[in-house]
Amino acid sequence: MIRNILGSLVALAGAASAVLSPFRDWYDGRAGQDYRVRDLFGGITATESGVLVSILLPFLFAALLVIAGVVLRSRIAVALAGLVVLGFTILWMVRQGQAEGALTVGGDGAGLQVGVANALAGGVLMLIGALLMSGRGAGARARREREPVEPYAAPPADQVDTWPPTQEPGMSTHTSPWPEPEVDPYTGPDPHDPRTRSYPQAERGPEPGDPGDPRDPVHPPHRPPER
Repeated sequence: MIRNILGSLVALAGAASAVLSPFRDWYDGRAGQDYRVRDLFGGITATESGVLVSILLPFLFAALLVIAGVVLRSRIAVALAGLVVLGFTILWMVRQGQAEGALTVGGDGAGLQVGVANALAGGVLMLIGALLMSGRGAGARARREREPVEPYAAPPADQVDTWPPTQEPGMSTHTSPWPEPEVDPYTGPDPHDPRTRSYPQAERGPEPGDPGDPRDPVHPPHRPPER
């Protein structure tokens, strides 16, 4: 948030400097508004220019881009505005140098003057403002980080017993429609399993009904009468 505000202020200051620069002297006492935009592509002439068709036109377009970029928090729009101002200013310098044979800087009103400096400074300030701005995506990420995040989605209405889910050790809260498998109780090694025959087996006597059992399973023996 602070970066957006600071970058916006710097970019707006650059836009103001660029828009005001055509109203100041650019070269040998000639103001920037006296240079036609078409002269930047065909060559500098001595023909006077109207305000709306002068070099002020691209600077006004750049200022509108800055305003739109500040409102939309678009770093690209602000940076593009700075490139437009710098591009047209450098193009003017190239054409002016071709017309004069060389560019000079003089303190007595000859050569490059304060209007060019204002235009260059405005373009640089726009680029700096674009770099300072955090952009729209960063603000959205910051808002998402501040919002509480629900770790689990709400369950459907027919599975309310499964809420809330847990990742802690213990019994699971998830319910299943299938019956739980039954675990067979352990009864010791199987005597018929050849893998467990090496274990010593306790001697057992014949049981009733076994072949060779002398006891009668129908008429069990009775205790003899006492004398």
